[in-house]
Amino acid sequence: MNNAEPVTVQFKCRPEIAEKIEAILERENNPQIVTTPEEHEELERDLLKHAHELCGLIAEKQIQHSIDSEEICEAQQQILLALPYKMVDKGKVKVRLRTCFGCEVTVQISYFTRKGNRRGKRRYPGLYPGLLVLGIHERCTPGLASEISMFAGMLGSLEEARQVLAERGVVLNIKTVRQIAYRFAERARMAQRMMELDFGPGVAGRKVAISADGGRTRIREKKRGKKTAKGRNRYRGAWREPKLFIIYVVDAEGKLDRSFMPIIDALIQGPDAMFKLLHAYLSQLNLSEADRILFIADGAPWIWNRVPDLIKRLGLASYQVHQLIDFYHAVEHLGKVASLRKGWPLKQRKSWVRKHRKLLLQGHVDKVVCAVKAFCRGRSSKAIRTQMEYFVKHSARMAYAQLRALKMPIGSGSVESAIRRVVNLRLKGPCLFWCKKNAEAILLLRCYWKAGRWNMLKNMANTFVQEAYT
Repeated sequence: MNNAEPVTVQFKCRPEIAEKIEAILERENNPQIVTTPEEHEELERDLLKHAHELCGLIAEKQIQHSIDSEEICEAQQQILLALPYKMVDKGKVKVRLRTCFGCEVTVQISYFTRKGNRRGKRRYPGLYPGLLVLGIHERCTPGLASEISMFAGMLGSLEEARQVLAERGVVLNIKTVRQIAYRFAERARMAQRMMELDFGPGVAGRKVAISADGGRTRIREKKRGKKTAKGRNRYRGAWREPKLFIIYVVDAEGKLDRSFMPIIDALIQGPDAMFKLLHAYLSQLNLSEADRILFIADGAPWIWNRVPDLIKRLGLASYQVHQLIDFYHAVEHLGKVASLRKGWPLKQRKSWVRKHRKLLLQGHVDKVVCAVKAFCRGRSSKAIRTQMEYFVKHSARMAYAQLRALKMPIGSGSVESAIRRVVNLRLKGPCLFWCKKNAEAILLLRCYWKAGRWNMLKNMANTFVQEAYT
């Protein structure tokens, strides 16, 4: 193989492309000896740099060829006709675009402005409809926008995302990373409200579990009153509860079915907005076709007060729906009941909890409720009343024996894990104060990444323009 004659390939190309190809072939014909890991890394980086520059030059011509095509021109006119105001063509202008190869390319494209470009002192922004058709926003190709947004949601901070991108040859400042990621999430969320989503394999004839919970993060809220000496608004860092839900399918053994990737989403707007979003997801899943449906969560009133209305709006049959309090939260409340008994040694408390834990698993919920009532009889403290009301109110949601027989989960560990991985590890931390809109953008990116549905989110963000103008 090494003694084979070199093959000469003749082709026509632009001088700048021929220069890059010659630089790569020079390294092929004159290989160098590397003796240290540092030298080998430097060699790989040099080859990758030349390859990316070559790919960038080719991508530049491909983008320009697409912009000049009849198909793009027709789609561009469709966007202009769909606008509620008239746009004026200002002719071709040069635009620099960022690519995932770490280099910028320059294309010529028609620039449009609104007729009567000013309204008083306000100037209307211009528009490049040809770029919108290609999914190019913020002068950034779709592949690069997806990569930046993925790192922004996946990693611990925007600064980490900027550093990883720089290591890959894409050098951007943190402000640009932030703008691209937040607007990517905004387009995806708007497309989500407008289009039918494809979740892959359906839930017909399968067992579906739905769980919700809340996390904690600090939201930057503007204070009333005068500004600081530097003219800045004062703010408070109030703790708020992001509401998150997860939808997943259970297999015949009662475990997570890997053939259906879970659906995770979250909002900070409040429980009503979260349940509205959950209803939209479940409607598109055709949940009424499922065999068994389980709503499982802790005892938070904001969840259980809204579940019956959700079931009614989805048109679900009573025989296929189950509501369940997380078993481990119920056991935790048993421990709180035992701890309220003064004079009990620790060993006796543990024995009482074990006994009634076993009764819960065996389906003797009435015996547990009677034991808690008897324990609390005659005591009027608020803590005792709270624990007694918990078991009385949720006794119908403690059918653990029945759900275990149906091979359904009795714990809400999936949503607890999602709260930790999606919310706490990204939004919660010392000196972290989020604007609500930005926090929800990161939540959307992180939810889809953790659920393994990033390609779905990417398609939503990239097809937003087509959905909006067709």
